Amino acid sequence: MKKGVLLHSGISAVISHLGHTDQIALSDAGLPIPSSTQRIDLALTQGTPDLLSVFDVVVQELQVEAIILATEIIEHNPQIREQIIKRIADLETQQGNVITVKYVSHNILKEKTKESKAVIRTGECTPYANILLYSGVTF
Repeated sequence: MKKGVLLHSGISAVISHLGHTDQIALSDAGLPIPSSTQRIDLALTQGTPDLLSVFDVVVQELQVEAIILATEIIEHNPQIREQIIKRIADLETQQGNVITVKYVSHNILKEKTKESKAVIRTGECTPYANILLYSGVTF
């Protein structure tokens, strides 16, 4: 049995196939997922699992170099944004690197999901709670 924290075989497989600067998306329950992009659907019901719980597990397996958030999260979901930014700061300390945080419009973020190797859909039901994670290298 796998010894690490991440037990979901689909997510583990996607992360193991990522190269430098490849991206995956963590999405709320409402984000449209392009049919050409792998969907890993974790949503069970509203709020379960929540975005931040999934984020916490995924980043234990993934070296993160950059993230993209929707600009709209600043005004419409400041609580989640603040928690994401705090977690990014903690992750920078753990990983020993600077993680670039970039904001784009929600429409551009949705377009960028087409470039994702996978979209991991959560049960998060708060506005603009979507994160694009860009893979870094561990050396």
